[in-house]
Amino acid sequence: MRVQYRVVVTKTDERIEGPDDADLVVTVPLAEAQDDTFDATVAYMRGRLKSTGPTGALFDVLRSGAAGEVVRRLASQT
Repeated sequence: MRVQYRVVVTKTDERIEGPDDADLVVTVPLAEAQDDTFDATVAYMRGRLKSTGPTGALFDVLRSGAAGEVVRRLASQT
């Protein structure tokens, strides 16, 4: 399963990690991702983390912690 992560800085500026032809695309606003208490699963449940692609694959990356790690890393880039 190929996953692409996007942290949206502005309408025309995104920090992206992952292939363009990914099966699953995870998108989070920068303000949400920079919160010290950011938890990808909670963000998804609150509707702040969005995804396109298979829901089962999303649950896998949330459960493994991979989504949170990548999103926090992208959010910390300057």
